[in-house]
Amino acid sequence: MAETRDASAQVRYRRVLLKLSGEALRNKAKGLSIDPEIVAGIARQVKEVHALGVEVALVVGGGNIFRGTTAAQRGLDRTSGDYMGMLATIINGLALQSGLEKAGLETRLQTAIEMRQIAEPFILRRALRHFEKKRILIFAGGTGNPYFSTDTAAALRASEIGAEALLKATTMVDGVYSSDPLADSGAVKYDELTYEEAIAKSLKIMDGAAFALCREHRIPIVVFKFSAQGEDNLMRIVRGEKIGTLIHS
Repeated sequence: MAETRDASAQVRYRRVLLKLSGEALRNKAKGLSIDPEIVAGIARQVKEVHALGVEVALVVGGGNIFRGTTAAQRGLDRTSGDYMGMLATIINGLALQSGLEKAGLETRLQTAIEMRQIAEPFILRRALRHFEKKRILIFAGGTGNPYFSTDTAAALRASEIGAEALLKATTMVDGVYSSDPLADSGAVKYDELTYEEAIAKSLKIMDGAAFALCREHRIPIVVFKFSAQGEDNLMRIVRGEKIGTLIHS
């Protein structure tokens, strides 16, 4: 018990929501939309954080399988495309659930679109009860409505569960920059921003609805680079290290 208390004392955030893009599961070199080795690496990092007593929920995108907005640009009905994208996030959620359980963690997959054969419907009281039982939660299916991104779903669920931080993982950049650092060598990285500064600078951190929810509920956002096989930035963040960009009130 003493060891558990000592570990818990080391953490800055005791309940977090980790937002992963669908691209985080992809291995382009192998031509895999979902790479089991990458999923196992994600599970390992989540397990290490969970061992500190941190309550972890995850929201994952579906861009590695299907993007509703891209399909709409090519002539598919936008509403149908968005629902297809939501189903893609559920496929990714099942993959994460499998990886986490293989790592020895108890999980529950909750979806905004009911499909009781494979997941629970999202019910807040049930989600909070799962935290009490030390389970990892995976929220899939977006918000259940078209025209809302998985960033908005992440901000909504973070607000509902009372997360102390929303950790937005990226695969390409290590924080928020004044412009695209992959295209502009003069781009400046911000270590810390207020919500007001981010709005004034028109920084594309999340879509407007997601950002507004975090601002309203005063949920700090940490934008950081995440690699399933690289540095354990997730662990460093929950322990209070300054990684990526912190956006707060």
